[in-house]
Amino acid sequence: MVVAGKSSRLTHIDAAGRPAMVDVSDKQASAREATADCLVRFPAAVAAQLKKSGLSTAKGPVLDTAIIAGTMAVKRTHELIPFCHPLPIDGCRFDISWANETTLKIECQVRTHHRTGVEMEALTGATIAALTVYDMCKALSHALVIGPAKLRAKSGGKRKVGKA
Repeated sequence: MVVAGKSSRLTHIDAAGRPAMVDVSDKQASAREATADCLVRFPAAVAAQLKKSGLSTAKGPVLDTAIIAGTMAVKRTHELIPFCHPLPIDGCRFDISWANETTLKIECQVRTHHRTGVEMEALTGATIAALTVYDMCKALSHALVIGPAKLRAKSGGKRKVGKA
């Protein structure tokens, strides 16, 4: 799909069609921010049980553990996704709340001052936090559903998405 006014060229492919990391050495460092979220849907009885327990299971506090795992993932995104640059993370914040009676919304906001953005870090943080919620709750049910994960906003660099 080509977006009006945007190049359809993939940035991680070189002129010979081979995979390549983007060279950001000529870019100016600037404040970069991205926000992503991921949903976790529970069967109604499981959601009620979690709310009654204060979102704690036999494995411990679900949200606290998810925030720690998500933060660790943000800082290691470049080790998980081949062409991500290692970035100094200036800030990482999670907001986890019930979107409705059975759906937990995990939002991850990441900030840096660098030559490339933090979209992948925000998406990684949100999804790893969601996977951690699944892991913490799977003893209650395997019918949990993760997703979708979505970039909500980014700022800094050439393009702005949403409101960061």
